[in-house]
Amino acid sequence: MTILHLDKNHPLLIEQLSSFGLENHEDYASSKAEVEAKIHLYDGIVIRSRFPIDAALLKKAKHLKFIGRVGAGLENIDIAFAKQQGIQLFNAPEGNRDAVAEHALGLLLNLTNRIRIADKEVRKGVWLREENRGEEIMGKTVGIIGYGYMGKAFAKRLQGFGCEVICYDIKDNIGDEFAVQVSFEAFVKRTQILSLHVPLTDKTLGMVNTEFIPRFQHNIWLINTSRGKVVKTQDLVEALESGKVKGAGLDVLDYEKSSFENLFSDEVEMPAAFRTLIHMNNVILSPHIAGWTIESKAKLAQTIVDKVKAAFHL
Repeated sequence: MTILHLDKNHPLLIEQLSSFGLENHEDYASSKAEVEAKIHLYDGIVIRSRFPIDAALLKKAKHLKFIGRVGAGLENIDIAFAKQQGIQLFNAPEGNRDAVAEHALGLLLNLTNRIRIADKEVRKGVWLREENRGEEIMGKTVGIIGYGYMGKAFAKRLQGFGCEVICYDIKDNIGDEFAVQVSFEAFVKRTQILSLHVPLTDKTLGMVNTEFIPRFQHNIWLINTSRGKVVKTQDLVEALESGKVKGAGLDVLDYEKSSFENLFSDEVEMPAAFRTLIHMNNVILSPHIAGWTIESKAKLAQTIVDKVKAAFHL
């Protein structure tokens, strides 16, 4: 088999696939049109998020047997069409679940203890103690939406903090020793800290909005390490301003794309909601790096290798 690598990944990926006798070609610069012109030559594709693997490309991939996505989600792949063509899809949520869980916990503790705010003040010579009195997560109920690899890893990290951990998922019977699965009605009644660990689908797109947020009985802390478009930014800003959302830790953004930096230039008008969000003290932002650790880079690559090896009996 001949494999086309469209994004750079940990070198172990190509090294190990080569050791199985597979031929590996690297192309990190060609346009999507240029890749489409030669995709019929390949049996496999390995990609992260360089461009969408859509039906137009897949129609020309006459010999494609698999697509390996070195990441958790598959939203940049036309899953239905790929399956229709008999193409196997491999992703790697096992590879960065620990990194995501640690980052989510870091965002939460930073928010509830006002660490970011206090740090900025101290650097300016401001020493405020009462104003920076934090909240303990001990004794609070943490609600996790999406109890797959990421959600379970986050729940596991909460052990020892004295939290009650509950989860809600569209799948039944997935609770475990780290989180009790409850109905949505019970979830919104009890949750005080909300952490999102869902894929981006038609059902989760814009899920956190003006209809969703008020359903929670408590004012909540919000952590999102899943996908930016799960949360409607304007609606979140309104909830932050009203106090319904006490603070938000966001590793992903609705405006996240290759032209993100243009929002801070004169080339593009920054959306009003985002302009407000970036100036809020009770919001912590990071550039989609929750799953982006030194260790996860290797784990993600190894997961794809292992899945390709198992699928093709290499």
